[in-house]
Amino acid sequence: MKPRATYGPFPYSPITRRPRLEWPDGARVALWVIPNIEFFSLAESIPAGAGGSGTKPPDVPAWAARDYGNRVGVFRLMKVLDRYGVRGTAALNSDLCAQHPEIIEECKARKWEFMGHNESNTRRLNELPAGRESGTIRSALDTIAKATGSRPVGWLGSGLHETWDTLEFLAAERCEYVCDWVNDDQPYLMTLESGRRLVSVPYSTEINDKPAFEKRNRTAEEFRDMIVRQFDVLYEEGAESGRVMAIALHPYLSGVPHRIGALDAALEHICRREGVWRATGAEIARHYMSRSATH
Repeated sequence: MKPRATYGPFPYSPITRRPRLEWPDGARVALWVIPNIEFFSLAESIPAGAGGSGTKPPDVPAWAARDYGNRVGVFRLMKVLDRYGVRGTAALNSDLCAQHPEIIEECKARKWEFMGHNESNTRRLNELPAGRESGTIRSALDTIAKATGSRPVGWLGSGLHETWDTLEFLAAERCEYVCDWVNDDQPYLMTLESGRRLVSVPYSTEINDKPAFEKRNRTAEEFRDMIVRQFDVLYEEGAESGRVMAIALHPYLSGVPHRIGALDAALEHICRREGVWRATGAEIARHYMSRSATH
Protein backbone atom coordinates (compact mmCIF):
# COMPACT_ATOMS: atom_id res chain seq x y z
CA MET A 1 0.00 0.00 0.00
CA LYS A 2 1.48 3.30 -1.07
CA PRO A 3 0.73 6.35 1.05
CA ARG A 4 -2.50 7.84 -0.18
CA ALA A 5 -2.87 10.52 2.49
CA THR A 6 -1.10 12.08 5.41
CA TYR A 7 -3.44 10.32 7.85
CA GLY A 8 -4.22 6.60 7.82
CA PRO A 9 -6.35 3.91 6.14
CA PHE A 10 -9.30 4.95 8.30
CA PRO A 11 -11.20 8.19 8.94
CA TYR A 12 -10.48 10.41 11.92
CA SER A 13 -13.14 9.70 14.55
CA PRO A 14 -13.27 11.63 17.84
CA ILE A 15 -14.45 9.27 20.56
CA THR A 16 -17.05 11.74 21.77
CA ARG A 17 -18.93 11.57 18.45
CA ARG A 18 -19.38 7.83 18.03
CA PRO A 19 -22.37 5.60 18.61
CA ARG A 20 -22.39 3.82 21.95
CA LEU A 21 -20.22 0.69 21.93
CA GLU A 22 -21.85 -2.13 23.85
CA TRP A 23 -19.96 -5.16 25.12
CA PRO A 24 -21.57 -8.53 25.94
CA ASP A 25 -23.77 -8.59 29.04
CA GLY A 26 -23.52 -4.83 29.40
CA ALA A 27 -19.84 -4.86 30.37
CA ARG A 28 -18.09 -1.52 30.61
CA VAL A 29 -14.58 -2.72 29.83
CA ALA A 30 -13.13 -5.51 27.71
CA LEU A 31 -10.07 -6.76 29.60
CA TRP A 32 -7.45 -7.94 27.10
CA VAL A 33 -4.17 -9.42 28.36
CA ILE A 34 -1.41 -9.99 25.81
CA PRO A 35 1.62 -12.04 26.89
CA ASN A 36 4.37 -11.54 24.30
CA ILE A 37 5.94 -15.00 24.02
CA GLU A 38 9.12 -14.79 21.99
CA PHE A 39 12.12 -16.91 21.12
CA PHE A 40 15.47 -15.22 20.52
CA SER A 41 18.28 -17.15 18.86
CA LEU A 42 21.59 -17.05 20.70
CA ALA A 43 23.23 -16.77 17.27
CA GLU A 44 21.48 -13.48 16.43
CA SER A 45 22.11 -10.02 17.82
CA ILE A 46 19.29 -8.68 19.97
CA PRO A 47 18.79 -5.11 18.71
CA ALA A 48 18.82 -2.20 21.09
CA GLY A 49 15.21 -1.49 20.08
CA ALA A 50 14.25 -4.89 21.49
CA GLY A 51 16.00 -4.17 24.76
CA GLY A 52 19.31 -5.79 23.80
CA SER A 53 22.72 -4.23 23.55
CA GLY A 54 23.02 -4.60 19.79
CA THR A 55 26.41 -6.23 20.27
CA LYS A 56 27.55 -9.18 18.20
CA PRO A 57 26.30 -12.57 19.38
CA PRO A 58 26.35 -14.23 21.73
CA ASP A 59 24.79 -11.43 23.80
CA VAL A 60 24.58 -13.68 26.84
CA PRO A 61 23.07 -11.25 29.40
CA ALA A 62 20.24 -10.07 27.11
CA TRP A 63 19.58 -13.55 25.75
CA ALA A 64 19.60 -15.23 29.16
CA ALA A 65 17.10 -12.75 30.57
CA ARG A 66 14.67 -13.61 27.79
CA ASP A 67 15.33 -17.32 28.16
CA TYR A 68 14.38 -16.98 31.84
CA GLY A 69 10.99 -15.78 30.67
CA ASN A 70 10.48 -18.93 28.60
CA ARG A 71 11.89 -21.32 31.23
CA VAL A 72 10.23 -19.84 34.30
CA GLY A 73 8.44 -16.51 33.93
CA VAL A 74 5.74 -17.53 31.47
CA PHE A 75 4.47 -20.24 33.79
CA ARG A 76 4.32 -17.77 36.67
CA LEU A 77 2.21 -15.47 34.47
CA MET A 78 -0.06 -18.37 33.56
CA LYS A 79 -0.69 -19.13 37.21
CA VAL A 80 -1.77 -15.55 37.90
CA LEU A 81 -4.01 -15.33 34.84
CA ASP A 82 -5.58 -18.67 35.77
CA ARG A 83 -6.43 -17.26 39.20
CA TYR A 84 -8.60 -14.56 37.63
CA GLY A 85 -10.08 -16.59 34.79
CA VAL A 86 -8.21 -14.59 32.15
CA ARG A 87 -7.36 -16.29 28.87
CA GLY A 88 -4.29 -14.71 27.36
CA THR A 89 -3.88 -13.69 23.74
CA ALA A 90 -0.30 -14.82 23.12
CA ALA A 91 1.62 -12.63 20.69
CA LEU A 92 3.75 -15.48 19.43
CA ASN A 93 6.81 -15.28 17.26
CA SER A 94 6.77 -18.41 15.14
CA ASP A 95 10.38 -19.41 15.87
CA LEU A 96 9.20 -20.38 19.34
CA CYS A 97 6.99 -23.13 17.93
CA ALA A 98 9.93 -25.39 17.05
CA GLN A 99 12.08 -24.41 20.01
CA HIS A 100 9.64 -24.55 22.93
CA PRO A 101 6.57 -26.67 22.08
CA GLU A 102 5.98 -27.18 25.80
CA ILE A 103 4.88 -23.55 26.09
CA ILE A 104 2.46 -24.04 23.21
CA GLU A 105 0.99 -27.06 25.00
CA GLU A 106 0.41 -25.08 28.18
CA CYS A 107 -1.24 -22.22 26.26
CA LYS A 108 -3.51 -24.64 24.43
CA ALA A 109 -4.51 -26.34 27.69
CA ARG A 110 -5.76 -22.94 28.87
CA LYS A 111 -7.54 -22.20 25.57
CA TRP A 112 -5.43 -19.10 25.00
CA GLU A 113 -5.58 -17.39 21.65
CA PHE A 114 -2.46 -17.13 19.48
CA MET A 115 -1.79 -14.16 17.24
CA GLY A 116 1.08 -13.67 14.82
CA HIS A 117 4.12 -11.75 16.04
CA ASN A 118 6.62 -12.19 13.18
CA GLU A 119 9.01 -15.11 12.79
CA SER A 120 11.52 -13.50 15.14
CA ASN A 121 11.70 -10.24 17.05
CA THR A 122 15.19 -9.71 15.67
CA ARG A 123 13.86 -9.55 12.07
CA ARG A 124 11.26 -6.80 11.77
CA LEU A 125 9.01 -6.32 8.77
CA ASN A 126 10.27 -2.85 7.93
CA GLU A 127 13.86 -4.11 7.85
CA LEU A 128 13.35 -7.09 5.52
CA PRO A 129 14.83 -7.15 2.01
CA ALA A 130 12.42 -6.01 -0.72
CA GLY A 131 9.92 -8.66 -1.70
CA ARG A 132 10.26 -10.71 1.49
CA GLU A 133 7.49 -9.30 3.65
CA SER A 134 4.47 -11.20 2.34
CA GLY A 135 6.31 -14.52 2.51
CA THR A 136 7.49 -13.82 6.05
CA ILE A 137 3.96 -13.03 7.22
CA ARG A 138 2.59 -16.16 5.54
CA SER A 139 5.37 -18.34 6.97
CA ALA A 140 4.80 -17.06 10.51
CA LEU A 141 1.05 -17.65 10.35
CA ASP A 142 1.43 -21.09 8.73
CA THR A 143 4.01 -22.19 11.29
CA ILE A 144 1.82 -21.12 14.21
CA ALA A 145 -1.17 -22.84 12.62
CA LYS A 146 0.73 -26.11 12.30
CA ALA A 147 2.01 -25.95 15.88
CA THR A 148 -1.25 -24.91 17.53
CA GLY A 149 -3.93 -26.36 15.28
CA SER A 150 -5.46 -22.94 14.68
CA ARG A 151 -4.36 -20.27 12.23
CA PRO A 152 -4.05 -16.85 13.86
CA VAL A 153 -6.56 -14.18 12.88
CA GLY A 154 -4.69 -11.39 14.66
CA TRP A 155 -1.28 -9.78 14.26
CA LEU A 156 1.13 -7.71 16.33
CA GLY A 157 4.28 -6.68 14.50
CA SER A 158 7.57 -6.97 16.37
CA GLY A 159 8.26 -3.46 17.58
CA LEU A 160 4.77 -2.65 16.17
CA HIS A 161 6.53 -1.88 12.89
CA GLU A 162 4.86 -2.06 9.48
CA THR A 163 5.55 -1.12 5.89
CA TRP A 164 3.11 0.57 3.52
CA ASP A 165 2.07 -2.93 2.39
CA THR A 166 1.71 -4.76 5.72
CA LEU A 167 -2.03 -4.31 6.17
CA GLU A 168 -2.80 -5.57 2.67
CA PHE A 169 -0.58 -8.62 3.21
CA LEU A 170 -2.30 -9.37 6.53
CA ALA A 171 -5.76 -9.04 5.03
CA ALA A 172 -4.75 -11.28 2.11
CA GLU A 173 -3.76 -13.94 4.67
CA ARG A 174 -7.25 -13.75 6.18
CA CYS A 175 -6.24 -11.90 9.31
CA GLU A 176 -9.19 -10.18 10.95
CA TYR A 177 -7.45 -7.73 13.25
CA VAL A 178 -4.18 -5.93 13.84
CA CYS A 179 -2.98 -4.18 16.98
CA ASP A 180 0.03 -2.12 15.91
CA TRP A 181 -1.95 1.13 15.90
CA VAL A 182 -2.07 2.28 19.51
CA ASN A 183 -4.26 5.31 18.87
CA ASP A 184 -7.60 4.51 20.51
CA ASP A 185 -9.44 2.98 23.46
CA GLN A 186 -12.02 1.34 21.19
CA PRO A 187 -11.71 -0.88 18.13
CA TYR A 188 -12.22 0.70 14.73
CA LEU A 189 -12.44 -0.43 11.14
CA MET A 190 -9.68 -0.10 8.54
CA THR A 191 -10.76 -0.21 4.90
CA LEU A 192 -7.84 -0.89 2.57
CA GLU A 193 -7.28 0.05 -1.07
CA SER A 194 -8.12 -3.52 -2.09
CA GLY A 195 -11.50 -3.21 -0.38
CA ARG A 196 -10.49 -5.68 2.33
CA ARG A 197 -11.08 -4.73 5.94
CA LEU A 198 -9.24 -5.17 9.21
CA VAL A 199 -10.23 -4.26 12.75
CA SER A 200 -7.71 -2.29 14.77
CA VAL A 201 -7.89 -3.66 18.33
CA PRO A 202 -6.39 -1.33 20.96
CA TYR A 203 -3.00 -2.54 22.15
CA SER A 204 -0.94 -0.40 24.53
CA THR A 205 2.57 0.98 24.72
CA GLU A 206 1.58 2.64 28.00
CA ILE A 207 0.23 -0.31 30.00
CA ASN A 208 3.10 -2.42 28.75
CA ASP A 209 5.84 -3.77 30.98
CA LYS A 210 8.58 -3.43 28.37
CA PRO A 211 8.64 0.38 28.03
CA ALA A 212 7.58 0.74 31.66
CA PHE A 213 10.55 -1.16 33.04
CA GLU A 214 13.19 -0.84 30.30
CA LYS A 215 12.67 2.75 29.15
CA ARG A 216 10.88 4.55 31.96
CA ASN A 217 12.49 2.68 34.86
CA ARG A 218 9.19 2.18 36.67
CA THR A 219 9.10 0.04 39.79
CA ALA A 220 6.77 -2.93 40.05
CA GLU A 221 4.55 -0.91 42.39
CA GLU A 222 4.42 1.97 39.94
CA PHE A 223 3.42 -0.39 37.13
CA ARG A 224 0.69 -1.85 39.34
CA ASP A 225 -0.60 1.66 40.02
CA MET A 226 -0.47 2.51 36.30
CA ILE A 227 -2.67 -0.49 35.52
CA VAL A 228 -5.12 0.36 38.29
CA ARG A 229 -5.42 4.03 37.33
CA GLN A 230 -5.83 3.17 33.65
CA PHE A 231 -8.60 0.73 34.48
CA ASP A 232 -10.42 3.09 36.84
CA VAL A 233 -10.67 5.81 34.18
CA LEU A 234 -11.72 3.39 31.43
CA TYR A 235 -14.27 1.79 33.75
CA GLU A 236 -15.83 5.16 34.49
CA GLU A 237 -15.91 6.11 30.80
CA GLY A 238 -17.21 2.65 29.91
CA ALA A 239 -20.51 3.46 31.59
CA GLU A 240 -21.24 5.65 28.55
CA SER A 241 -19.54 3.56 25.85
CA GLY A 242 -17.40 0.43 26.09
CA ARG A 243 -13.63 0.60 26.35
CA VAL A 244 -10.74 -1.85 25.87
CA MET A 245 -8.25 -2.33 28.70
CA ALA A 246 -5.11 -3.82 27.15
CA ILE A 247 -2.30 -5.11 29.36
CA ALA A 248 0.84 -6.08 27.43
CA LEU A 249 3.25 -8.38 29.25
CA HIS A 250 6.61 -10.04 28.64
CA PRO A 251 7.42 -13.13 30.72
CA TYR A 252 11.04 -12.11 31.27
CA LEU A 253 9.87 -8.84 32.83
CA SER A 254 6.57 -9.33 34.66
CA GLY A 255 7.26 -13.03 35.26
CA VAL A 256 10.17 -12.44 37.64
CA PRO A 257 9.52 -13.05 41.36
CA HIS A 258 9.79 -9.44 42.53
CA ARG A 259 7.25 -8.15 39.95
CA ILE A 260 4.62 -10.90 39.73
CA GLY A 261 2.80 -9.74 42.86
CA ALA A 262 2.21 -6.33 41.31
CA LEU A 263 0.42 -7.89 38.35
CA ASP A 264 -1.57 -10.11 40.69
CA ALA A 265 -2.69 -7.12 42.75
CA ALA A 266 -3.68 -5.12 39.66
CA LEU A 267 -5.77 -7.98 38.26
CA GLU A 268 -7.41 -8.48 41.64
CA HIS A 269 -8.47 -4.83 41.59
CA ILE A 270 -9.86 -5.13 38.06
CA CYS A 271 -11.61 -8.48 38.35
CA ARG A 272 -13.48 -7.73 41.57
CA ARG A 273 -15.58 -5.19 39.66
CA GLU A 274 -18.78 -6.06 37.85
CA GLY A 275 -18.97 -5.32 34.15
CA VAL A 276 -15.52 -6.55 33.11
CA TRP A 277 -15.51 -8.79 30.03
CA ARG A 278 -12.45 -11.05 30.04
CA ALA A 279 -11.85 -11.31 26.31
CA THR A 280 -9.33 -12.39 23.69
CA GLY A 281 -8.34 -10.27 20.73
CA ALA A 282 -10.45 -12.27 18.28
CA GLU A 283 -13.49 -12.05 20.57
CA ILE A 284 -13.15 -8.27 20.73
CA ALA A 285 -12.64 -7.90 16.97
CA ARG A 286 -15.52 -10.20 16.04
CA HIS A 287 -17.91 -8.62 18.50
CA TYR A 288 -17.04 -5.21 17.10
CA MET A 289 -17.42 -6.39 13.49
CA SER A 290 -20.83 -7.84 14.28
CA ARG A 291 -21.90 -4.30 15.13
CA SER A 292 -19.76 -2.45 12.59
CA ALA A 293 -22.79 -1.32 10.63
CA THR A 294 -23.51 1.13 13.44
CA HIS A 295 -19.91 2.38 13.75
